[in-house]
Amino acid sequence: MAILIDDPRWPAHGRLWSHLVTDTSLHELHAFARANGIPPRAFDRDHYDVPADMHARLVAAGAEPVDGHELVRRLIASGLRVRARDRR
Repeated sequence: MAILIDDPRWPAHGRLWSHLVTDTSLHELHAFARANGIPPRAFDRDHYDVPADMHARLVAAGAEPVDGHELVRRLIASGLRVRARDRR
């Protein structure tokens, strides 16, 4: 089981954002998100978008910090990745 989080470097809405994913199951990811106060609307098909101010708290709660390349590599390997062309 691993919940992964990348560095907050994605700008949107005047803030920086991280991606929170799992390399095991979406059920696990949703449970972690619920337990840490992340609203369901933050879920985007295979990840949660979380603001930079939550990053340290999520790491303290057990999310493994990884760089963006590692996050995507492990998400693809899990079979849970939703490709950009399939998001339409």
